Amino acid sequence: MELISNQPNKNPNSSTQLTPPSSSRYENQKRRDWNTFCQYLRNHRPPLSLPSCSGAHVLEFLRYLDQFGKTKVHHQNCAFFGLPNPPAPCPCPLRQAWGSLDALIGRLRAAYEENGGPPEANPFGSRAVRLYLREVRDFQAKARGVSYEKKRKRVNRQKPQTQPPIPLQQQQQQQPQQGQSLMANYSGATV
Repeated sequence: MELISNQPNKNPNSSTQLTPPSSSRYENQKRRDWNTFCQYLRNHRPPLSLPSCSGAHVLEFLRYLDQFGKTKVHHQNCAFFGLPNPPAPCPCPLRQAWGSLDALIGRLRAAYEENGGPPEANPFGSRAVRLYLREVRDFQAKARGVSYEKKRKRVNRQKPQTQPPIPLQQQQQQQPQQGQSLMANYSGATV
């Protein structure tokens, strides 16, 4: 991936400096995550190539990242286990939050395929990784007293109409009276 264009800026009103391509925050983060994972593989003993990488290596990488986490995750024998806001400090470790790990895996999964990896061999989508993320989510929910349950979609239940709908021609002929909103007859809105 080329980070800086070799062509000078064509805009006559700007200086002739090299300009970086416009990338989204997501794309930049995905590139940084991918580079970090590739560096991890190079530093692994013995060094690993990307094609030989498996879900087990991804789990090893996630556990390695835990040491840089900022989320307090209480042990089961900690007095503050299950409390969302503990009243005092405790020696429990800081870990990567489940949401951060989940987002990281999503970005790495996309980056793997963008860098030529076959989707069916993607180690970031392996069953072991999905189970690990579920276990982390469930344990952190218990340890921190936070629920990670999906929000259910609200079902929009429409009330049965008691009056038949007004034909379009009649609606166009009716003019709103002074002080009446134009939206008064739209979708049950009231003035």
